[in-house]
Parts: sequence; structure tokens; C-alpha cells
Amino acid sequence: MTLEEIKKILPTLPLSPGCYQYYNAEGEIIYVGKAKNLRRRVSSYFQKEHADRKTRQLVAQIVDVKYIVVASESDALLLENNLIKTYQPKYNILLKDDKSYPSIVVTRELFPRIFVTRTIDPSWGDYYGPYTSVAMAHGMVGIIREMYKVRTCRHRFTQEAIERGKYARCLQYHIKRCEAPCEGLVSRKDYLNNIAAAVELLKGNLRQVIQQTTSRMLALSEELRYEEAGQEKARLAMLQAYSTKHIVAPETRHDIDVFSYEEEGAMAYVNMMQVHEGAIVRALTVEYKKAIDEEAEEVFATAITELRGRYESRAKEVILPYPLGWESLGHFSITIPKQGEKKKLLELSIDNVKRYKLDQLKRAEKLNPEQRVQRLMNKMIQDLHLPVAPRYIECFDNSNLQGTAPVAACVVFRNGKPSKKEYRRFHVKTVEGADDLASMREIVERRYRRLQEEELSLPQLIVIDGARGQLEAAVETLSAIGVGAPTTTIIGLAERMEEVYFPGEEEPLFLSRDSETLRTLMHIRDEAHRFGITFHRSIRSKNQIHSVLDDIEGVGKQTKEALLRHFRSVKRIEAADLPALESLIGKKRGGIVYKALHPNEEKI
Repeated sequence: MTLEEIKKILPTLPLSPGCYQYYNAEGEIIYVGKAKNLRRRVSSYFQKEHADRKTRQLVAQIVDVKYIVVASESDALLLENNLIKTYQPKYNILLKDDKSYPSIVVTRELFPRIFVTRTIDPSWGDYYGPYTSVAMAHGMVGIIREMYKVRTCRHRFTQEAIERGKYARCLQYHIKRCEAPCEGLVSRKDYLNNIAAAVELLKGNLRQVIQQTTSRMLALSEELRYEEAGQEKARLAMLQAYSTKHIVAPETRHDIDVFSYEEEGAMAYVNMMQVHEGAIVRALTVEYKKAIDEEAEEVFATAITELRGRYESRAKEVILPYPLGWESLGHFSITIPKQGEKKKLLELSIDNVKRYKLDQLKRAEKLNPEQRVQRLMNKMIQDLHLPVAPRYIECFDNSNLQGTAPVAACVVFRNGKPSKKEYRRFHVKTVEGADDLASMREIVERRYRRLQEEELSLPQLIVIDGARGQLEAAVETLSAIGVGAPTTTIIGLAERMEEVYFPGEEEPLFLSRDSETLRTLMHIRDEAHRFGITFHRSIRSKNQIHSVLDDIEGVGKQTKEALLRHFRSVKRIEAADLPALESLIGKKRGGIVYKALHPNEEKI
């Protein structure tokens, strides 16, 4: 079908929830999507011009549309997840798997082992995790080995070999870290009981393990088996210490899944925490690469469905930071907490996903600095509604002291970084007194007339240090010489509340304090202020050390220094007679200095 033919069939699509599939000319499924309303969602792809390039590419390749109607929105989510896994469509979000995360495996051996691994092979045994921290995984295994004396050797035991005495006890036995199943010093039944307790610990069933350990301790004590009871007591102490450290929501006794979401450009980050008996038993953050411009809520809903399916979650409650717009995501309740323990769990998840995103961005930017620049440029385009990326920015600042020594500074930033060799300083020539508006008009006109005369490129963004008054003065002057929209955007940045002013707009733009765009603008403004103040102070310092000797023609620096070194001050030089001056600096220069300092005597 052609694009026009597809548009004609759009009104025939059902208004029900379901999944839709886009096919290319080769008959391949290139995109699978879910919808609460199939007609409305599919029609949105063909009734507007998409800003996202990948979405435009997708629409251009569509030659056929098929759909599947389902009973509910949650069914649509599950079906979409299954279809994506089956067909791996080119334009769907791509999960960047968490293969680097370690898991803990309990092997299926005569005497099972428990250790940390990154390799997942279901034939080995049962896996628990993944753990986002290697240290956490090894710490858990260490606790289990200490409490339950699980063997660490790699022997593949057989009952026959044990009975023949093929194996010998090792150092782990002598330091009381293993009960030597290799020599039959512990029965398989007792060993497997310890493994079962360890598995319950890995599952997060702390309360159950503590109860079982307490019962065994008391039973052994009643049987007068005090040494064994003491061992159980030591295990109980370790379990209680572990419980104190790891129970983050003691009032929560049922299973909960906690999800949070962040995104940056085409990447989406989803954190999942599984809470069992008040303790976090699994926590991980996964990355999704969005192939087309999808709403955050849609990506988030898809990720929740996929992650719960992958880790076989049976939790009946899911905690989210905000509603996703879907009536139901599955057979569980959704909680958006405002306070209490559940709110703290959500904040923990949010903190983890933000930290993960920041870490990934920092790593990527270290490997590819241009990536940071591009991200910043895209952010500034979005926040400031710019027509092009502001890779070349200039900022102006005026400086004076009660109208004296008026100067101005222009700083240049390229790709978000200062280009100090291009900084420029200006003496204000045509303005007297403290008139910031007139000073701004003079400086911007001088700056950009020169750039035009030298046929140099103009900045994509000009920042004026000041509010509406300074901005309007600059815009008026620049418009008169042909500088401004659409190639150059001019904004003002006020210092009081860090608000951004645009020409012709009454209300300023307030950016978040955490916004990278605002931080960049503040950095540029502060750099202009620093550069201008430094120049102004140097001018003032020169004026302060100026003396009457500087105005005498024929008296150079060395002569001035010789006079001040000998007489110590200008006042003493003025009091000196002519012979004293002539003897110090010569008859000719002595006469020049004396006449300049005693003009009235010359007239007599």
C-alpha cells in the first residue's frame, strides 16, 4: 500500500486497545506498538510532520499496517512485549542487557556449591540476582559460607568416590569454614538442609530463616546438644545483624516492585527494586535505546512489563513515581506514595537511576568529548527554543565605578567552553557617566560592525548580562546593523533570579536550577563579569598611581624613578630647588621638571 492508501483505511481501525504492526516492502515487521485506542494512535503517525528523524524514516518505510485487538490495556502491554521478543523489530526500543551484572549460583551437585558468576547457564544450577554491586554479591556469599560452611572446592563428588576415600580434607576444614563432605564427615541430608536455609536467605526470606534457626537452637538445647546449639546461636546472631542492616522497610511484609525512570536523548534508564519481607532482594538499572520518538510513559510501561516478566515477579503491588496514563499494567495495584516507607523506597530507586544515568553519561563523554557537546547543544536548543545549536556564543558585560572608568567585556564560548584568545575588552568612548544602556549600545555596535567589516562569522547566541532594559538596547542597536534573527538569537540573563529574557516577550523564562542550560548560561555570564571587572580594576589601579610627573613632556620612566627614589615623594620634588634637580638628573631635564612644577615662577 502507498501512504495515501494507508491514510484512507485509518478511519476503519477499531477504537479498542490492542497492538499494531508496521510492515516494510520486504514483508518484515519493522515496528510493534501498543495503544489504548488503536485508531487514534496509528493515525498520529500519518497526520503530522515528525521532528524526530528516525520516526520520519519509519513512516517512509511503512507499506502495510496490521493490528490485534485485546480485551484490556494490560493485555496490550503483555502482547507487545511478546511480539517484540519474537520479531525483534528494527525500530522498537532496544534493551541493552545487564550481562555485566553478577549473579549467585547454587549448583546442582551431590554437595552443592554457592558462588558468584557472570555466566548464566541453567544446566549448572539455580541463579539469584543479578546484583548491581560485585561487592554486595561477594558479601552475601561470604555470609552464607560463614554461617552454613558451604564447600569452596571444585571437586565433582560422587558417593562412591567418597566411600573409597578418594578425597582428603583441606585447609577450609581445619579453619572451621567447611565440614568436609569430601570425607563423609557431614551427611548429605544435613548439608542440603544448610543449602536450603542459604537459598531462603538468597530469596530474602529472612524472617523464615531466623525462625527456623531459633527453633533448631532451642531443640538442640533441650536435647543437651550444647555445642551444636551454640553453632545455631552464632548463626542466629549473624542473621539478626544482617537483618538490621538490610531491612529497609520493616513495616512492609508483602512483595513490592519499585520502578523509576530517567531518559537522556535516545536513551532511557529504568531502575527496578524488588522488596521481599521488607528487604531489597534485587536491584538493577537497565538501559533502553529508543529507536523512534516515543513518549516516556510508553517506554516506561513497556520496560515495567518486560522486567517483571524477565524476573518472574509475583508482587501484587508496584510503586511508581507518577501515573503512566494506562488504566492497568497487569494484575497488580499501583501506588504513587506521598510519604512513609514506600516513599523512601521510591526515593532510593530514583536516586539509583539518576546516579546510573550520570555515570553512563560521564563515561561516554570521557571516551567521546563531542558527545557531551552535542548533548549540551540539544539541551540548549530545547530549553531556549533556538533554531540552531549555539556552538558559538558571545556574552557582554559593562563595568564602571560611579560613572568613572567605564569599560566593557566580551567573552566567547565555543562548543560550551571558553575560547579565551577571542575575549575582547573595550573602553567606552562616547558615553559619560553611569549610563549602562548607552554603553551597551556602543559596545555591541562596535563589536559586530567590526565582525561584518572583516567578514567574520556571527555567533548563534548573544547573551546580554542584564534584564529587559539592557536586552532591548542591544537588540535595537543590532537590528539597525542587520544582526539578529533568524541566524542569531539574542537573550538577556538577569542576575536577581537568574531569569532569561527574550526580545518582545513580557514574561521571562525560568529554568530549573538543576538545568544544564542555566548552569552554562551562568558560567558564561560570570566569566564575562570576571573578565570585565579585572579590566576595570586594572584601569582604576593605573589611575590611582598617576602623578603630575607623568604629564611632563621629556620626562621618561627612568627619570621619574630616579626622582622618586631620591626625594621619596612628589611633594619633596616640588619643594626641591633647581640646582638640586640639575645635579640629580642633569641641567636640561632638571630645568624641564622645575619649570613644569613651578609654572608661576616662569611668568615672573
